[in-house]
Amino acid sequence: MKRKAKDPRINKRSIAIKDFLLLFLALSAINGFHMWFYNELTKRGIFETNIQFGINVLILYVVFAAALINILISVVRYVSWSRPMRRLSEAAWKIARGDFSVRIPPLRKDGKKDYVEVMFDDFNTMAEELASIEILKNDFIANVSHEIKTPLSVIQGYAAALQNENMTAEERREYVGTILEATQKLTELVSNILKLNKLENQGIIPEGKPYNLGEQLRCCAVTFEELWEQKNIDFEADLDEINVCYDAPMLEVVWNNLISNAVKFTSPGGKITLSLNTRDGPAKDKFAQVTVTDTGIGIDKTTQKHIFDKFYQGDPSHTQEGNGLGLALVKKTIDLLGGTITVDSEAGYGTTFTVCLKM
Repeated sequence: MKRKAKDPRINKRSIAIKDFLLLFLALSAINGFHMWFYNELTKRGIFETNIQFGINVLILYVVFAAALINILISVVRYVSWSRPMRRLSEAAWKIARGDFSVRIPPLRKDGKKDYVEVMFDDFNTMAEELASIEILKNDFIANVSHEIKTPLSVIQGYAAALQNENMTAEERREYVGTILEATQKLTELVSNILKLNKLENQGIIPEGKPYNLGEQLRCCAVTFEELWEQKNIDFEADLDEINVCYDAPMLEVVWNNLISNAVKFTSPGGKITLSLNTRDGPAKDKFAQVTVTDTGIGIDKTTQKHIFDKFYQGDPSHTQEGNGLGLALVKKTIDLLGGTITVDSEAGYGTTFTVCLKM
């Protein structure tokens, strides 16, 4: 078995000069007292006049010296081991009961670290990560609850309105259409949550097979043809014939989300451009580059920093058009496949998403 390398964070010696001097002084004091005590007994002739008494005195002295050494060792063990472990135990007890704010302060003030200090650092890092995960979990639950509650409220309200017997056939069709639209949004939300959860917990990426990326992009774009024609959007595609080796269904999720967003946020009469070409990488690697450009509402700089966060929607006026999971799903997929995705946008002047995949 290969021996584990020493942790580079350890910068304190096992036996420090300070600890050695303290132990040396303590033992020297005990030895000095022993010599003085023995000389006093010898001067007074105790060993000569009363041998048994002298032996008893020596035994008491040995017991006293052993007790003193034991106290010294106990103090050292308490300071260096028992007290730190007690702090760690109390902190772990709080963590186990859901208090992720607990932190263990360092024992030393000189900046030196032994294995106990490093263990405290690792514990504090763990507590910070758990606190972060707890916040993310609470935010996720709150956001999911909110997103699910909205379509359910719509369904409940319009379903109750359909019970009105005096409603006209046209109103009834309108209400049924609204209910169907709400159920579609709810289905899309649940589907995206399941997909994102699968990606985040996926340890093994499906083995890729060679396929024509240009053809896949064409097929994805055609599924939105009716939508862009309804908005009179000019859709242009400039797609090279490029073969890649990836899991096709995973990338299909990426293209569907990017094209769908472009159609959603492009005003009637606008323009969308989908392109696919190759570019050289820094190490002479070839990359397939996909860009989706629109002339839509654009994205401000603040929103761009959080655009790939789950449930983040920068423009409140368009929250009804999505659930804030699409781009998070896109980013997670691209990261798992080892690619990159960037966004270039300006509020009011459109957006360009660029995806690069190694060929």
